Amino acid sequence: MARVLVLTADAAEELDSMYPVFRLREAGHEAVVAAPTTRAVKLVVHDFEPGWDAYTEKPGHLLPVDLAFAEVDPEECDALVIPGGRAPEYIRTDPDVARVVGHFFERGLPVGTICHGPQVPAALGLLRGRTTAAYPPLKSDVEQAGATFVDGPDVVDGAMVSCRGWPDLPLWSRAFLRVLEESSGARGLDRIRSAR
Repeated sequence: MARVLVLTADAAEELDSMYPVFRLREAGHEAVVAAPTTRAVKLVVHDFEPGWDAYTEKPGHLLPVDLAFAEVDPEECDALVIPGGRAPEYIRTDPDVARVVGHFFERGLPVGTICHGPQVPAALGLLRGRTTAAYPPLKSDVEQAGATFVDGPDVVDGAMVSCRGWPDLPLWSRAFLRVLEESSGARGLDRIRSAR
């Protein structure tokens, strides 16, 4: 069983946040939700309606939080997920988010980003030379960060798995779980070898 950290905050997209948490738990993994504080975060529902040039936003459910960003010890986690919505826009400036996200990228551990989630590693200079999906209007943002943008539902670049948004979650989840299981298996072998 892997321990997967989910970094989120108020105005994170509801499906982007809850679907991975439930899917990871369904697969037998531990999903640990972290946010600026330990109070439940207020999610939002983004939808696409006729007559609108952009998505609409409505209040969503509350998502319980396990840890504040400052309490996170990334050494205790095996992987990271950054859901979309508006939360990535402002959590990317948090020094604890930078500390935590950098840990996963520096060690080549699984990182999943959904929709606007790539805004966090982009702001930290961690997308340079990588290939990523994102919400399509962010194409120029990820390219400015030095990444190659792919308009796809399950883009895998090493241990990083990304998608465009909640309609992609079934394919993204399948790809992320595959990367997570491969990574967990390799780390398990390393632990056995180091114990000898």
